[in-house]
Amino acid sequence: MNPHAPPLRGSLPPEGADPAGGGPAPDPMNPHAPPLICLRGITKVYGEGNTAFQALKGVDLDIEQGDFVAIMGPSGSGKSTAMNMLGCLDQPTGGQYLFRGVRVESLSRDERARLRRRYFGFVFQGFHLLARTSALENVELPLIYRGEPAARRHAAARAALEQVGLTGWEHHTPGELSGGQQQRVAIARAIATEPQVLLADEPTGNLDTQRSHEIMELLWRLNVDRGITVLMVTHEADMAAYARRMVRFVDGQVASDERNPLPHLLRQPLPEGADHVA
Repeated sequence: MNPHAPPLRGSLPPEGADPAGGGPAPDPMNPHAPPLICLRGITKVYGEGNTAFQALKGVDLDIEQGDFVAIMGPSGSGKSTAMNMLGCLDQPTGGQYLFRGVRVESLSRDERARLRRRYFGFVFQGFHLLARTSALENVELPLIYRGEPAARRHAAARAALEQVGLTGWEHHTPGELSGGQQQRVAIARAIATEPQVLLADEPTGNLDTQRSHEIMELLWRLNVDRGITVLMVTHEADMAAYARRMVRFVDGQVASDERNPLPHLLRQPLPEGADHVA
């Protein structure tokens, strides 16, 4: 959990507001605590008239703080559209989206951008690293957008790279890194801002089996050790097995929502050397 992110109470605090203001954060151990994220009747329609396509058809979904949710479904099922809604990258056509009590669908474009900067981290299948920029500089990018001073940016970026096992690789460019290392840089960039929610869209899609499991083990540790809520889109059942919960979309609706009683890393010890840099 990001200890510096101010809790939300009905509206976004101004940029630079006192992080301690606004009351206590929801307690994830309290069964009566409101969900971190609440979707009610969310719809999304693309196009108009005869060409209109309804990608989401009245989605209801609650996400608890500290959960690890795999979002699955066939192509065209609405899972990626739902992820875009959850990450404030797109707006619903109808319905209600509450994030810590804030009506997200009612926020302005600038307010949604502030919400993303302060509470969300993103990891994509394609890494999206700047080719001629070092790993350290890539990780610093979201901190630059937040206006953090240089010394604080450098320290946070180095700490994030250390957390993903890339100490000593700070000054290497993406072309000098393996696919697994590039995805670790992308994850470091996502967690450098200390987000409450990490949204990962097919984070292992471009990796081989061994590297995929190493990245999933890293996401699992971020969830368990740091309390980051992880929302992951995947079509791979063995990757979804790391999650605590599996939500499956079919035809723009939630078709199933099940708890995983025994996530992958609780089934067996981590293999020897799992922490090595890929």
